[in-house]
Amino acid sequence: MNIQHFEKNFSFTGRELPTVARKIGKIATYCKRVKDAASAIRLEVERQKTRKERDQIMVIVTVELPEKVLRAESRKPDMIEALDRCIEKLEPQLKRYKEKRLAKTKARKAE
Repeated sequence: MNIQHFEKNFSFTGRELPTVARKIGKIATYCKRVKDAASAIRLEVERQKTRKERDQIMVIVTVELPEKVLRAESRKPDMIEALDRCIEKLEPQLKRYKEKRLAKTKARKAE
């Protein structure tokens, strides 16, 4: 699993990096393909000046899998909250991807 993180107008603190790594690691529990070397996870964190304080931090998580790219975006006042929301959005996407892949595998075995 290849994890890349990018920050724009934002920097991770020493405490946040292990938390982020642990939360991103949860994604791998939903699908074995995420752990594969062919897949990559991209985390982008950006602080924007907005009128609403609750929308200042934007987190985008992109999961590149064989034959599919999954993406989630969230804006929250805290980076950890936004990351949690992105993971909540990615869970059903990963489950659907896994079900489709299992269905294709079963169809091939039946032939």
